[in-house]
Amino acid sequence: MEAVSQQETKEKLKPKLFSVMKNYSKEQFVKDLVAGVIVAIIALPLSIALALASGVNPEQGLYTAIVAGFIGAFLGGSRVQIAGPTAAFATIVAGIVATEGMDGLIISTILAGIMLVLMGICRFGALIKYIPNTITTGFTFGIAVTILIGQIKDFLGLTFKESPVETVEKITEIFRSLSTFNYQALIVGAVSLAILIVWPKKLQKIPASLIAVIVSSLMVGLLDMNVNTIGDLYTISAAPPEFTAPDLSLDKIRAMLPNAVTIAVLAAVESLLSCVVSDGMIGSKHRSNMELVAQGTANIASALFGGIPATGAIARTAANVKNGGRTPISGMVHAAVLLVILVLLMPYASLIPMPAIAAILFIVAYNMCGWRDVVNTFRTAPRSDTLVLVVTLVLTVVFDLVVAIAVGLVLASLLFMKRMADVTEVHGWVYVDDEDTDPDHIALKKVPANTKVYEINGPMFFAASDKFMYVLGDTSIDVLCIRMRNVPAIDATGVETLAKIVEKCEKNNISVIFSHVNEQPMRAMEKAGFVERVGRDNFCGHIDSALARAEEIENNIRKNK
Repeated sequence: MEAVSQQETKEKLKPKLFSVMKNYSKEQFVKDLVAGVIVAIIALPLSIALALASGVNPEQGLYTAIVAGFIGAFLGGSRVQIAGPTAAFATIVAGIVATEGMDGLIISTILAGIMLVLMGICRFGALIKYIPNTITTGFTFGIAVTILIGQIKDFLGLTFKESPVETVEKITEIFRSLSTFNYQALIVGAVSLAILIVWPKKLQKIPASLIAVIVSSLMVGLLDMNVNTIGDLYTISAAPPEFTAPDLSLDKIRAMLPNAVTIAVLAAVESLLSCVVSDGMIGSKHRSNMELVAQGTANIASALFGGIPATGAIARTAANVKNGGRTPISGMVHAAVLLVILVLLMPYASLIPMPAIAAILFIVAYNMCGWRDVVNTFRTAPRSDTLVLVVTLVLTVVFDLVVAIAVGLVLASLLFMKRMADVTEVHGWVYVDDEDTDPDHIALKKVPANTKVYEINGPMFFAASDKFMYVLGDTSIDVLCIRMRNVPAIDATGVETLAKIVEKCEKNNISVIFSHVNEQPMRAMEKAGFVERVGRDNFCGHIDSALARAEEIENNIRKNK
């Protein structure tokens, strides 16, 4: 773990593109080209939908995907990250545009970009781990709820008398406007939603959102349905992105700082989470600090060329990987293809019905909400973790992300300190790191030939969870013994990390044994069903019994060969 920490501090501020091009081949270029085109087709309706959900013109979503997508790939610290507009920003951007106008949004995004660049230069990439899973799960679910509520108006074809910004106000306005319900809009929305749900189960190669947009547009046009389209509500431009200088003043900059902090924090969290997910898919390691610099630069450029805030998009990044993209070239191709589509095909976007856009955003909200994580937290996590999640979720919906993240972090920190105080009071564990005075030191034990022993020291909480994923570095062994005599406490993220280690071991036919699991960690593992999954026989009270169990497993393996 020490070696990993040193590696993190020495991480290069060098774009991945410059590293991967040394061994680039024609075969990989073809794969990147195909992946880039497919991701562009997926990004087209999504970028338009997310722009409308953000309260800006449809082409501004494409500006963001083009400018931020290209720069994010060119300078990025990930091999496969795709940057662009995401659902996480929709409600934030809509609120800024409604209250501060486009100038306010441009200034906020530029300031956020500068913050992200500084975060990367100052090597803050690793600090993102100090935001617990419960907070990210809470605000992600909260954002999904706000997006869903914001699209009910167009899905039902309602006509609002007011133009509410806050989610609670939108709910009130929905009930006031139920008398304006348009059944034709509901039919178009329902058909679009059905396509989005059913189509991926049959044909995954062609994006379902593109089919939904085409079918719904044909329905409204050919059947002469009384349904609002994008062209009825917005003036669409097919012009490429142009430089737009904001009207800057010290007072405006000061006023936009809170919004900028929100955008910067969210962009950092979502981008690095996306990088972690893609690393697992391709077996690579991203450069977190370089990724922050890239996302900051991408946001500055996006704002100056008429776009909105951008970040790494997990769904589009996953699509890039699944279709063969393995270098930043695919992300740059995706941006170039979107530019061609903008110039040549953008006028046809005026025919897209608003209920179809609402249906697309319903699916986006569902995919991002992570309801399984929420249910799992309620079912297995301590009440304190559940409290943090619920508070963050509610504050995200009722107020905004700044309040939600700030309160969530304060609450998580207070609960963390309480846990530490409780553990110190009750257990008072002392670790003696001297081979001469510690009779149970592993150097004094006989370890079976194909067994690896790993000892964890200290509490397994969210801030340290990423360190433990490097436990299984050698997959040629038969048994992994995890010694936990110096782990006084564990939280939901710690249990989840152990579950991932066990899952990885299972894939490599490696048995896992736990030695000397203390009282609180054992209770947490039992509540999560982790003990039953591993098997109670594989939980030993002492290192001697754990090594004897490892010897037994190895003997059985030799007999069966």
